[in-house]
Amino acid sequence: MASHNLLLLPGDGIGPEIMEEVKKVISWFNANGGTDFTTEEGLVGGSAYDAHGQSISEEDMAKAMSADAVIFGAVGGPKWDDVPYDVRPEAGLLRLRKDMELFANLRPAICYPALADASSLKKDVIEGLDILIVRELTGGVYFGEPKEITDLGNGQKRGVDTQVYDTYEIERISKVAFELARTRNNKVCSMEKRNVMKSGVLWNEVVTQTHKNGFEDVTLEHMLADAGGMQLVRWPKQFDVIVTDNLFGDMLSDVAAMLTGSLGMLPSASLGAPDAKTGKRKALYEPVHGSAPDIAGTGAANPIAMIASFGMALRYSFEMVEAADLLDKAIANTLDKGLRTKDIAAGGETTVNTTEMGEAIIAELDALSA
Repeated sequence: MASHNLLLLPGDGIGPEIMEEVKKVISWFNANGGTDFTTEEGLVGGSAYDAHGQSISEEDMAKAMSADAVIFGAVGGPKWDDVPYDVRPEAGLLRLRKDMELFANLRPAICYPALADASSLKKDVIEGLDILIVRELTGGVYFGEPKEITDLGNGQKRGVDTQVYDTYEIERISKVAFELARTRNNKVCSMEKRNVMKSGVLWNEVVTQTHKNGFEDVTLEHMLADAGGMQLVRWPKQFDVIVTDNLFGDMLSDVAAMLTGSLGMLPSASLGAPDAKTGKRKALYEPVHGSAPDIAGTGAANPIAMIASFGMALRYSFEMVEAADLLDKAIANTLDKGLRTKDIAAGGETTVNTTEMGEAIIAELDALSA
């Protein structure tokens, strides 16, 4: 039995609460699933700033670099609004992404049948939704230079962020999208703003050429990103895999997340390139939602996205497809039985707390494996 080392970074707000439920799932698989996961914990975000004056310490960064996968909670909150920009809580996550070279962000948007009525869209529009947004994560406007605010005098300032992409960055993310589409419905839609952005022109050209160089069996469509946002709320089931840049991927994946009824439902995976010798990828798994400081400590947090993020680790880092399918089924069964945290409950429905939802999923794992 192979041993796998996980670094758990709970973070801030509801992060520690939902991470506790993931620990229970990890323990369950160690006891019942023929797995051998060892875990270490570290600090990131505001909690790391409080302890070290940094958004992540060098020691915890080293642990992340050597781990088989990082399981990440959430960072940030008003407590740290006034800390210096370079050590703000979010800087810890950005450093993890950059130093681990996690260029491919996978964000599924899946509508569980039991939650079709929780979406703001009509049931026939959302029922059966299963799309995957592949977001380039280490380039674009979030990392481009120059990035600055300059004083122009006379009370005027200028803020500059630079959108920049090189050919190789676009090639490698589009290859990931095409490869994943082959495991799904074999269709990719590439989104950019080539009508007003030179980086969009290059993006379109490189994706098209990459498609011609070995992926012509996959259907490729192109769409302007603003039109893509409109189509996501008009008829989202037209999409299978969407590939896009860092900025548009950030926005479009949050739109897709809300289609399913709650940000608390959706996991994500951030992957690096395969190691030349081992073939293994550095990887970080996190829920799409934030730290939700307004409900931290109340027991209202939905742990499903955090638990499902561990399920993505089973699938993409450890090739434990059967285990991942089992966990997905346990989540679906729990929802089918009517269990709801506050964020996914309709008016008048009885709700469960964070711990009760985690325990219900464990009970379903027991039942499914009996």
